[in-house]
Amino acid sequence: MNHYFLTGASGAVGSAIVPMLLAKPGSIVRMLLRADSAEHLAERFESLCAFWRLAPDDPARARLIPLRGDAALPGFGLAAEAYETLLADTTHVIHCAASVRMNDPLDAARRSAVGSALAILDLARRLAENGVLEKVEFVSTVGIAGKRQGILPERWIDESRSFHNTYEQSKAEAEALVRKAIEDEHLPITVHRPSMVIGDSRDGRIIHYQIFYYICEILSGSKTFGLYPDLGDVRLDIIPVDQVAAAIVAASGEPATAGRIFHLCSGPGTAPRLDELKTILREIFSKHGRKTPRSITLPASWFSALPRIAGWLLPSRRRALSTLPIYMDYLADQQGFGNDAYLDWLSQRGEALPSPSAYLPVVVGRYLTRGTAKT
Repeated sequence: MNHYFLTGASGAVGSAIVPMLLAKPGSIVRMLLRADSAEHLAERFESLCAFWRLAPDDPARARLIPLRGDAALPGFGLAAEAYETLLADTTHVIHCAASVRMNDPLDAARRSAVGSALAILDLARRLAENGVLEKVEFVSTVGIAGKRQGILPERWIDESRSFHNTYEQSKAEAEALVRKAIEDEHLPITVHRPSMVIGDSRDGRIIHYQIFYYICEILSGSKTFGLYPDLGDVRLDIIPVDQVAAAIVAASGEPATAGRIFHLCSGPGTAPRLDELKTILREIFSKHGRKTPRSITLPASWFSALPRIAGWLLPSRRRALSTLPIYMDYLADQQGFGNDAYLDWLSQRGEALPSPSAYLPVVVGRYLTRGTAKT
């Protein structure tokens, strides 16, 4: 019987992983959740079960065990008894917890990313000493490339680089700790670097609408009066959440993937160019009755200045544009993410990535239908 310890179950990737783990007969899933009290933990658990469509009498609930704690704290902030239970029989660890706020102070970003990496690695060491550990899945991000230009390979990054934000920098520092544990201690860890995670390719569901959907609003023109930045041949690498979750769960059952790095992404040949994505999004928005103002392309530097000259706008529109510089900086780089190892591994398993043109109408259509509500 497999006993999983999962962080980040309430996030986009973690919430997609749980149903896949429950589909494994007999699997037990202990989920770390932040909560102010036992009552708050119960409320959060019920909300997640509603997202997973688990009825109160569903027998699968008995295999889900919520634990109140914090991934960034030593021992996850768990009571001694709960932590000892983890040490006794946890066979698989999946670490998805992350703060994806891009403008946190560096100390706060480090507490989240580096702190949780330290806690995960300490757990892995102790499980290995106990002879029960089979595998660890560590979810990083292609953002560890920072502002490095060109195609990022599926390997450790040794060259110095700057970063767009504190999220990228802190995740890179956390990944360095993982690398050392793999190379020096031979812990059985696979590193997964997703690109921009979006809704499920089959039905568009996702627990939170995140960065991609804000970018959709920009590229549709609905938040910018039809004004667009000229970003040349820049591409936006996206991947559906079900593809990310499936890869992580599959790797957890394959010891041979230990020590490897997978870029869970569309890749440089498949990721859509922003100009192409703009056309697709405008068509989808129009089909769903959303206004798409006439397109006017501006130099990227002019477009980035919109928040500074938007004092005459309504407060709601000013707020919508206030974070624009963060995303413009992120979108402006000529970057790509090599995913040959990931694609080869998928092919060996008889699988392949779906095309963005196939899933974008589903993913964006659900967002436009459901708005910002959790679905």
